[in-house]
Amino acid sequence: MADLRSRPIGATATLGRRGYPVISSSTGGGLEIVTGRTEAGFNPLDLLFASLAACMSMSARIAARELGLTGDFESLQVAVTGEKAPDEPSRFASIIVSLTFQGALDPHDQSRIAHRAEEICTVSNSLAVRPQLRIGSA
Repeated sequence: MADLRSRPIGATATLGRRGYPVISSSTGGGLEIVTGRTEAGFNPLDLLFASLAACMSMSARIAARELGLTGDFESLQVAVTGEKAPDEPSRFASIIVSLTFQGALDPHDQSRIAHRAEEICTVSNSLAVRPQLRIGSA
């Protein structure tokens, strides 16, 4: 296995009396949240999908390398969306991940990469097992 170095992980949301949250990552990144239907930007659900899309795309590139398919792997696009459950509690009943490959990969190899990427991706693995959520206050 590759020598993986740990990187700080985590996020903090800061919310005032008015407006939307501002998200800060443990590494210093920042992002403003929006929730209005016509406002451009990310809402909390978009961030969940973005995390899965980013993780699956990076994992697919790793999978292509592991499977010896990097010569035919040019690029890919990972689109993620979901279907909300009709009943309470508010949640997704399903999350749909679509991988679109560019390059000379045949459908069988695309499928192999996609399935291996799902096995590698920390985000998909975490969503699949419903990790324990511990809520507290500081």
